[in-house]
Amino acid sequence: MKSLVLSLLLICAPFAAAVTDTGSAANFTLKSLTGENIRLSEHRGEVVLINFWASWCGPCRQEMPELEALHQRYRDLGFLVLGINVEQDRSSAERVLRDLGVSFPVLFDDDNKVSELYDVDAMPVTVLVDRNGELRFAHKGYKPGYEAMYEQQIRELVKE
Repeated sequence: MKSLVLSLLLICAPFAAAVTDTGSAANFTLKSLTGENIRLSEHRGEVVLINFWASWCGPCRQEMPELEALHQRYRDLGFLVLGINVEQDRSSAERVLRDLGVSFPVLFDDDNKVSELYDVDAMPVTVLVDRNGELRFAHKGYKPGYEAMYEQQIRELVKE
């Protein structure tokens, strides 16, 4: 059953449309790739892009370099990307991260509790949180070009 659900996520995610939602972003604490505990609440005052991803997700791997470019471009303006891997076994994710060479923090949601808080039902899911900790934009799936939409929303949020 789990493999059927994962297959459906892979099939459906590229066709999912961007959605907008509002409300307070659920706080969480997760361990990073470096072993550090990172809390979302510690980044209040910054614009945070949270990207839920998995190593088996082709669109996730395709999107990762675009997220890295956004992280590099806007980090000096109070912007941060947090990648959240949703797999129970970290080894595949660690290999992908070594291959892609991202510099933003990558966290591990081994038990999917944070994914459940954010109603992650597709891969990837990307949300943008404003400086006040409010969830402002949510996107399900990824197709080339979505990064232009992310960039427009990031620019809007960093100006606030």
